[in-house]
Amino acid sequence: MNLEKELRERSDSTCELCSATDNLQVYSLENFPGEVTDGSFMACQVCTEQLEDFDKVEVNHWRCLNDSMWSTVPAVQVTAFQMLTKLKAEGWPQDLLDMMYMEDELKTFAKSKLVSEENTTPEVTHKDSKGAVIEAGDTVVLTKDLNVKGSSLTAKRGTAVRRVSLVHDNAEQIEGKVEGQQIVILTKFVKKV
Repeated sequence: MNLEKELRERSDSTCELCSATDNLQVYSLENFPGEVTDGSFMACQVCTEQLEDFDKVEVNHWRCLNDSMWSTVPAVQVTAFQMLTKLKAEGWPQDLLDMMYMEDELKTFAKSKLVSEENTTPEVTHKDSKGAVIEAGDTVVLTKDLNVKGSSLTAKRGTAVRRVSLVHDNAEQIEGKVEGQQIVILTKFVKKV
C-alpha cells in the first residue's frame, strides 16, 4: 500500500492536526528516526503553509492542538509539541505543554529540531518601563491612564493586568484583559509586579 493511501485510511481523510478535510497532503518530518508512517501525517493546506512559514502563523488556528496533541501518531505529537513550544508566549500553549505526554526519545527528537530552528531566529524580549523582562503569564500594573482605541474604556493607572500574553513579533506590545476586554498594551506603560 502506498504511503498516502495508508495515511488517508489512518486519518479517515482528515488533517491529523486540525481535522480539516480539504486540500490534504502528506506531511513528513525530516530525519525522523523510525517508520515512514510514524514520521508522516495528513495535513491540510492551512496547516502545511503555517508549519513551513512561521510568519504566516495564525495563533488561534493552532488551538486545534488541544485535541491533536493526544494523537498516538509520533509525527503529530512532535509537530504539536514544536508548535506549542513556538507559541508558548501566548500563554495558553504553555498550559497544553504542561499536560502533554511524549516518550523521552520522541521528545528529544522534537527538542533537537527546535534548537536548530531557534539558532536562526532572533529572540524578541519584552521589557517593562523599568527594564524588567516580561514573560507570558506575568502580572503587570499600568503606569498611566490609557484610552483603549475603538472603545469608551479608559484603563486606569494602577490597574493590574494578570496573565499577560506576548506579541511574538513586537517587543513593545503585550496583550491582557482589562475590565473583561482583551487589549494590546505598550510595554513602556506597564511595570512588572
